[in-house]
Amino acid sequence: MNEQTNPKPGTDPNFEDERESGEPAALELGSVPTLDVAQAKLVLEAALLSSSEPLTVLQLKRLFAGEIDADTLRRILDEMRGEWEGRAIELTSVASGWRFRVKPDYQVYLDRISSERPPRYSRAVLETLAIIAYRQPVSRGDIEDIRGVAVSPPTLNALVERGWIEAIGYRETPGRPAIFATTKKFLDDLNLRSLEELPALEELQSTVLALDAAVAPSQDGEPSDPGPRRDDTTPESEDHAG
Repeated sequence: MNEQTNPKPGTDPNFEDERESGEPAALELGSVPTLDVAQAKLVLEAALLSSSEPLTVLQLKRLFAGEIDADTLRRILDEMRGEWEGRAIELTSVASGWRFRVKPDYQVYLDRISSERPPRYSRAVLETLAIIAYRQPVSRGDIEDIRGVAVSPPTLNALVERGWIEAIGYRETPGRPAIFATTKKFLDDLNLRSLEELPALEELQSTVLALDAAVAPSQDGEPSDPGPRRDDTTPESEDHAG
């Protein structure tokens, strides 16, 4: 009688009919139904759309007070990423976590109603960034050897203040120069999860310039102009050479 009045899942056709009736599927922790998927997606959208920074899976788990485990949460996020395809906003996974962002193709339209002119880095800063990104960890001396010109402190400071590079230690040589590497924020702003996803070297400058509002203004004493300029501390630079 107990089996007839309390059928087990999978043994009663009526049970399967209920699961296929169009009701929202329930997330389960162990064998206890908790939060349905549709509700979980709404909660995640609210959190991610209202956050100015990427959110990690651990942070997103806290939204549900233990009702959803990390693997289930990742599956839901992957589903959401697919559901947002074809829209002007996309859900992406970057080095620091998950976030929504406007697709680059639509940024040009937003710029038309923005009162701020998107700033750009100088050529010297972009070249320094490229060297650090692809040759890290490097010291200021390493950068100067590669570029063939001196690198002024403001050039490095521009990238440090933007949060794109940081000193990760000191080389055990005379003077103990600082050695620099890129940060998670640098990867986040380029919409990347790891350094392995960096574009080809020749594409990096155009990728950085395409960030528009994500790019900080030049801080090395030069106008915010990507065109030719005198370099940091040298009277003549490669920028004016042929």
